[in-house]
Amino acid sequence: MVHSKSFLLLVILLCWSTHAGAHGGVGMEDDMCVIKIGFLKAHFIGYQQTDDGAEEFCEDAPKVADSIFVIEYLHNFLKQMQVDFRIIKDVNDMGKFANWGDISKLSTLGPDTVYYLPPAKYPNGMLKADFNFQQAGGYIGIVTASHPEKEKTYRAVFYFQVGRVDYGYIPLFFTLLLVALTLYCLLKKRFFSALFHV
Repeated sequence: MVHSKSFLLLVILLCWSTHAGAHGGVGMEDDMCVIKIGFLKAHFIGYQQTDDGAEEFCEDAPKVADSIFVIEYLHNFLKQMQVDFRIIKDVNDMGKFANWGDISKLSTLGPDTVYYLPPAKYPNGMLKADFNFQQAGGYIGIVTASHPEKEKTYRAVFYFQVGRVDYGYIPLFFTLLLVALTLYCLLKKRFFSALFHV
């Protein structure tokens, strides 16, 4: 009984930590990094140069260095749209829960913008942005896609860190796992002690 409860707790915590670790509009789906621009999806991959070649990342950039962001469209409809890409410094500490509602409340994005790729169509289905980060810290990426005919705009807002990896809820998960295993061992020991003393 105790064993099944511990296993159930482990499964719940594992599922919770997996979903909680995603940063806004970017996350893992079927072992691929995917960005959601409104209801539209695209592959999202970041690259940084290392001594061993290029290192790939999905969310957080491990180093303060030149970084390449590649957005490969999964919907052909995006090829018809004007798409821009902006990176702002997270000066208001919005963190991983940042969304367009938070961004739209800022008086202007200009002073906090560190990189901006103006709107353009990408008929080949791939947007590429290259930026050399100069400072570690938290940043927010904003991808904006404008409907070719209607006055509709689709956005992706995602938080990421540069130069320090955010482990999210993983430390908490392992702490809770350790507590659950300790409780299991103590209860098991008591059970056998009581059994043999009867």
